[in-house]
Amino acid sequence: MANIALEIAISAHKGQKDLGGRDYIEHPKAVANLLETDEEKTVGYLHDVLEDTSITEEDLVTMGISSEIVSAIKVLTKKRGEPYTEYIERVKENELARKVKIADLQHNMDLSRIPNPTKRDFERLEKYKKALMYLKF
Repeated sequence: MANIALEIAISAHKGQKDLGGRDYIEHPKAVANLLETDEEKTVGYLHDVLEDTSITEEDLVTMGISSEIVSAIKVLTKKRGEPYTEYIERVKENELARKVKIADLQHNMDLSRIPNPTKRDFERLEKYKKALMYLKF
C-alpha cells in the first residue's frame, strides 16, 4: 500500500514547496523513510494530504487506502483553531499516528533544510522539541 500512497502524495503535493523552497514531496518521502512498517510508511507519505491538499478522506478510501490508515491520517490532520497542545495530545492516543508524528517532527526539526533560519524557525524548533518529548514518553 505504501507504493500507492507515494503516488497519491506525489500527485497531491505537485507544485507545492517547503520552507526551504524544495519540492514539498521530499518531506513526506523523508518522513516515510524514517519509518519501518508498510502501514507506517503509507501514513508517512500521506500525513499532510488532508491538511494541505484538496484530497478528502473519501478520496483516499476510493483510491484504495484502508480505513485504519485514513483514521491515522485524520488524527494527524490539525483542525483549524485547534491548540497545538491539544492536537499533540490527540495524536498520542493513536499509536500509528504517534509513530508517524515523531518521524514528522524529527524531519521538521532539521533546520539545515532552511537556508537562513529566522527567530521564528528557532521558536518553532523549540515547540517541536517539546512535542517530540511528549510523544516519545
